[in-house]
Amino acid sequence: MGVLPCAMILTGLRPIDPLAHRSDLDTATAPPPASAGGARRWLVLFPRAIPLAIFLALAAVTALSVFAIESNARARERAMMREYAQGVAAALDRSSSGFTSYLRAGAALFSSMDNVSPATFDSFVRALKLNTEYSGAEGIGWIPVLEAGDLPAFLVEARRTQPAYPDIFPRPASSTGRVAPVAMFAPAAPHNRRALGYDMYSDPARAAAMAEGELTLRPAASGRIVLVQETSGTAPAFAIYMPVFRKGAPGEGRLAGFVYTPFRAREFLEAAIDRQGEGRFGVRLYDGEASTGHLLVAQSVGGSATETVEQQVTIADRKLMLVIDHVDHQVLSLLSMVTLVFGLALASLLMLLSRLLTQQAFEDQARLALFEEQHSIRNSLTRELNHRVKNTLANVLSILSLTRRRATGLDEFADSLEGRIRALSATHDLLTVTDWGTTPIRAVIEAEVQAFRSAIDDTILLDGPALELAPNDALSFGLAVHELATNAAKYGALSVAGGQVTVRWHRRDDDGAPAPWAEVEWQETGGPPVAGQRRRGFGTELIEKIVAHELRQPVTLDFAPEGVRCVLRVPVRRLADFRIREK
Repeated sequence: MGVLPCAMILTGLRPIDPLAHRSDLDTATAPPPASAGGARRWLVLFPRAIPLAIFLALAAVTALSVFAIESNARARERAMMREYAQGVAAALDRSSSGFTSYLRAGAALFSSMDNVSPATFDSFVRALKLNTEYSGAEGIGWIPVLEAGDLPAFLVEARRTQPAYPDIFPRPASSTGRVAPVAMFAPAAPHNRRALGYDMYSDPARAAAMAEGELTLRPAASGRIVLVQETSGTAPAFAIYMPVFRKGAPGEGRLAGFVYTPFRAREFLEAAIDRQGEGRFGVRLYDGEASTGHLLVAQSVGGSATETVEQQVTIADRKLMLVIDHVDHQVLSLLSMVTLVFGLALASLLMLLSRLLTQQAFEDQARLALFEEQHSIRNSLTRELNHRVKNTLANVLSILSLTRRRATGLDEFADSLEGRIRALSATHDLLTVTDWGTTPIRAVIEAEVQAFRSAIDDTILLDGPALELAPNDALSFGLAVHELATNAAKYGALSVAGGQVTVRWHRRDDDGAPAPWAEVEWQETGGPPVAGQRRRGFGTELIEKIVAHELRQPVTLDFAPEGVRCVLRVPVRRLADFRIREK
C-alpha cells in the first residue's frame, strides 16, 4: 500500500484528482478572441473614460451636423435676402424710371413752346394717363425759372388763367436772382394745390438737385425733403427734376424751367415691396450711406436684425442704399432641433450600452479570476494534503518502528502504539477546529494532559502567556507532551499521591535568532525518586530525536532524583511562514 492510499484510509477522505474539472476550468479560463480581448481590455482599463469618450465623440458629430445644417440654412436665408433685395431694387428702379420717362417727354414738349399754358399742361397730363396709385408719386408739376423782377408779371398771368393762384412763398429775400415757383401741378387734388406758388430755390436740397439737373441735362433726384403738400411736415420725401431749355442747342439755350415729380418715400418703398411680395424681411432705404442720419424710410418686422443685406439703388443719378433685415426668432431650425435631440439621445444610449459592456467585462474578469483562484486553491490544497499526510504517516511509521523495538510483548506494543496515535489524533482534532491555522500553546498542552488532570484533580499546573504555534510544530510539541505525561503517570510525579507537574512557558527573542520561540519547561515534583540507573525507553528517544528534529531546536531532558525536568523550544512562526504551499 502506497503513501496516498494510507492517507485515505487514516483520514477517511475520497481520492482527490488534481485534474478534476479540468475541462470546466479550461473552458472558463480560455482566452477570448484577439479582437474581443482587445476591446474588453480597453473597457476594463478605462471603465469611465471609454463611455465618456463615446458620448463626447457622438456629441461632437451631432454638434458639427447642427452647425452644418445651420450654416446651410443661414446661407440659404442670405441668398433669399439678396434675391429679395434685388427684386425690391428692381421695383424701385421701374417706378422711378417710368416717371423719369414722363419727365423727359414733358421737357421735350415744353422746350418747343414759348409759354406753357394750363391748357397745354392739362393736355400733356391727360395724354400720359398718370397712375400714381402704385408708384408713390404725387404727380407731375411745372416750375418756370424766373428772375425776381419778373414775379409781378408772372403772378398777373398766372391769376388770369388760375384765379386762386397764391402768392410766392417763401417770399424772396432779394429783388434780384432767380425764383422757381410751382406754376402747375397735376392731378389737381386739393392737397396738391398747396404746392402752387412754392419757391423751389428756397430749399437747399431742392436747389441742389435742380442745379445738378441744369448742369447734367438729365433728371436729378433731390435728397431728403418734406413735401409742401404734407400737413404733418415730417414725412420724408424726395423729388426728381428734369430741366427744360428753349431756343438753340441745349448747351447754349436758356433755362426755361423744370418738369418735376415729388415722391413720398414710404409710399414709394411700399409700392416696390408690394410688387415684390410681402415677406418676413425688414426693409430700410437710405439717402447715400446706411447711417441713421441718412435714413429715408424703414419698414421693420420687429426685433433686432440678425442678418442684413445691402443693395445699392440709383434713382435719377442719385445713389440710394437699400438694406434688407432678417430677424430669426428661432434659436435653431426644426431640422437642427431634431438632429440635436436624436444625436444626444443616440450618444446617451451608446454611453449607457458601453457602460453596461464595461460592467459585464468587469464581471467576466472577476469570474475568470475566481475560477483561477479556485483552481489554484484546489491544487494547493491537494499538495498540502499530500504533504501533511506524508508527514503524519512518517510520524506513525517512526512511532511504530520505535515502539516495536522497545516493546516486550504484544499487549505492551498495542497499548503504547494506541496511546501515541491517540495523542496525534487529539492534536489533529485541535488543529481541525482552528482550520489548520495557528493553535494556542495552552490548548495543545491541555489536550494532551486532559485525561490525567481529570483523574488526578489539579496536580498539573499550567502557567504562561498566550502564544500561537504552527500546525506541524503543534503536532510535534503535542507528541512530546504526551510522552512526558505518560512517563509521569507510569513512573513519575503523577504515579503517586502528592506528586505534581508544573508546565511553564515564556517567549524568547534572542539576537541573531531567525525567529522567536517559546521555551516550555516541564517540571515534576513530589514523585518517587528517579533511579540513577535506568533503561533508555522509547519516550526518551522520541523526544530527543524525533521531536527535536521536527522542531529544529535542541531538547533538554534531565532525570534529576527529585523529578524529571524537560525544556522544549518551540518556534513561534508567523502565518506567512507556514501558509499553504504554492509549489
